[in-house]
Amino acid sequence: MSGGVIVTVTLNAALRVSYQTAATAGSNGITPVSRPAYRAGGRGVTVARLLREFGHDVLAAGLVGGAAGELIGQDLARAGVPAEFTRIRGESRRLFTFLPSGLTYGEPGPYITTEELGRFAGDYRTLLASAAAVVLSGSLPDGLPDDMYATLVRYATEAGIPVILDAGGEELLLAVRNRPALVVADSAEADAAQALVRLGAGAAAVRGKEGTVAAVTESGRWTASVALPDGAVLDRGALVAGLVPGELLGWSWPDRLRHCLALATGVTPDGDVDPRAYETLLETVAITSA
Repeated sequence: MSGGVIVTVTLNAALRVSYQTAATAGSNGITPVSRPAYRAGGRGVTVARLLREFGHDVLAAGLVGGAAGELIGQDLARAGVPAEFTRIRGESRRLFTFLPSGLTYGEPGPYITTEELGRFAGDYRTLLASAAAVVLSGSLPDGLPDDMYATLVRYATEAGIPVILDAGGEELLLAVRNRPALVVADSAEADAAQALVRLGAGAAAVRGKEGTVAAVTESGRWTASVALPDGAVLDRGALVAGLVPGELLGWSWPDRLRHCLALATGVTPDGDVDPRAYETLLETVAITSA
């Protein structure tokens, strides 16, 4: 994208470790598993990967450490996703998934020291010089203050760079007052989006239940829905990735919602785009306005 890159920030990046398990245990009572497959994870990383697949210029940033951090960087390099992470002494968290059951176990994230926070803040402000937009996405690891996202939003908005913020809880409420361009959150009620706009967001999109997203700006309100398979949910990282291009290119909100819902519904379990599913789903998204 001309004019700069989309910088995605993942402060609690993860290494996804997947195993294929045998149907039964061996004679020793141990169930055999395959050699592990490694995949860089964390919502901001997912956003960067998907935006790259759609041809956008991206740069993945954030915090990584240890052997898991090395493997995160290697996987992104294989995927052609440029990355400039700040290194930490602690070990990035790992998520262990056993297939075909899909059962997943997650480690806690690392503790971030004051010195590491300072280095990241400096790296982040350097990256803003070449940024067209910033995506702040996901949970905060231990050691970071609740107003971490508020500070990062302020740095970017002071530099005239739009921020797409994907957060929740106290971190979201503190950051929204610094006027991010777009906030993405979880809620079953469209009224939650209206409240976020009143607090300072330029626009808000909230993921509801059963394949719905409600979007609110100062001038309008829309609800989009798509049919989901039983037990499925909209992929949060893919939803955020789907909203970023429309924010930068000035798409209408119905077009933004069609794109993000088709992407969030059609993304594969590994976090890749299924082009045929995406194209088909674009035609099935229902939009209503209020």
